[in-house]
Amino acid sequence: MKPRLVCERAHAKINLALHILGRRPDGYHELDSIVAFADVADVLTITPADAVVLEISGPFAQDLQGIEENTVLAAWRLLSGFSAQRNQPLSPVRFHLEKNLPIAAGIGGGSADAAAALRGLVRYFDLEVTAQELHAMALRLGADVPVCLVQQCRRMRGLGDIIETVAITLPPALVLVNPRVATPTSGVFGTLGLERGQSFATAIEHLRDAGAWRNDLTSAAMKTVPEIATVMGVLESHPAITQTRMSGSGATCFGVAETRGQADVTARHIAAQHPDWWVVAASLG
Repeated sequence: MKPRLVCERAHAKINLALHILGRRPDGYHELDSIVAFADVADVLTITPADAVVLEISGPFAQDLQGIEENTVLAAWRLLSGFSAQRNQPLSPVRFHLEKNLPIAAGIGGGSADAAAALRGLVRYFDLEVTAQELHAMALRLGADVPVCLVQQCRRMRGLGDIIETVAITLPPALVLVNPRVATPTSGVFGTLGLERGQSFATAIEHLRDAGAWRNDLTSAAMKTVPEIATVMGVLESHPAITQTRMSGSGATCFGVAETRGQADVTARHIAAQHPDWWVVAASLG
């Protein structure tokens, strides 16, 4: 018998490295990325209902108003169609999304929500779905969704479809900062300005040399959202921060601290100085 309530956490995806190799002839960008997941997350709850409905609460709920295609409902439609083809129609459910992560922020909030919906629905209905089938569905929902299914440190290559385990030492603690400016991924890639078939930068050469990692979208994102440069400057000004980088296509940036305690103190200080920003200390897992 299926459970009457399923709860999934959709953790923030942090690109510790994001190298852009170029743009393929089909228009998609080829990437090489090291991804880890922070202990800050949206929370998705699934319960029985008479009709499919999505309720949203949390500090960033208002930012989702007016968005026509929520990724949770997209995941529902995809998995429901898959099950219907197997003559196993899914009964309606109620989704409740506690939106704790900023949207269009470079930390995979929408992708993580979609992945949480897929995981949660498989558990809720006790579906027999292979890992390959679930991966394919996730990729249809977005390039970051497959790695968000796993929610563990991975190397992500290609379009996001090639996911490999990687043995690295994760940063002890992070301070995540977002200036509360939505940064659409398509706009940042457009600013990057690569033609179809054009090469751009090199792949990750040293998996254990974090100092050699880059985010090749940083300059393009700063042109799109100048506030990113301000955020980076604020992080770099704090003595506890040993390294700074932008995650994904921005505008969230992170600073590496040696301890969670140092990250907590730094986050509180930045939040006091910039009350309009989203600032949290985080650990990676």
